Amino acid sequence: MRLRGFDFQELALKDAYFIRPFFAQDKRGGLIKDYNIDTFREAGIEYELKETFYTYSKRGVIRAIHFQLEKPQPKLMRCISGRVFHVLVDLRPDSGTYGRWLSFELSGDDPACLLVPAGFGQGYLVIEDTVMSYKAAEVFYGPGDSGIMYDDPDIGIEWPFERIGGRENLIISEKDLELMSFGEYTKKMGSGV
Repeated sequence: MRLRGFDFQELALKDAYFIRPFFAQDKRGGLIKDYNIDTFREAGIEYELKETFYTYSKRGVIRAIHFQLEKPQPKLMRCISGRVFHVLVDLRPDSGTYGRWLSFELSGDDPACLLVPAGFGQGYLVIEDTVMSYKAAEVFYGPGDSGIMYDDPDIGIEWPFERIGGRENLIISEKDLELMSFGEYTKKMGSGV
């Protein structure tokens, strides 16, 4: 759907969107508008911005499958500079695509965005030193912060480690080394926690 210079493409994982934002350029340079509440609503997407933040990451960094167990934090994500292999995982137990994932390459050369809805996990592998923009529809809630291991075999994400010179070049936080498995997540969600 194209509205006011935005192009909204709903993905195979329901409620997630690949968005080409408004972009105009001339001999001076350009302007990117990646969010407008009225345009999103007209497209049928209820998304109200509450918090914005950025991450700076070096080549080889992997940010595992992060999400909020409490107070889910939907995010509109865009690569400002550099290049990432970005993954979305549907973590809604009642969804027909539960446990499925999709991947996208986002780069500073292309203003495309991903809308990561509530109930999804997301992560990325940094192919080139990168700055990522997060525009969140909920304020971060530390006690609800959680995640699933990047290499969980039940999800089976096919990370392009060859693009960073091999798996041995991964840079991963201690926190991300201690995340739960998809099986543990499924049990936790089954218990209503």
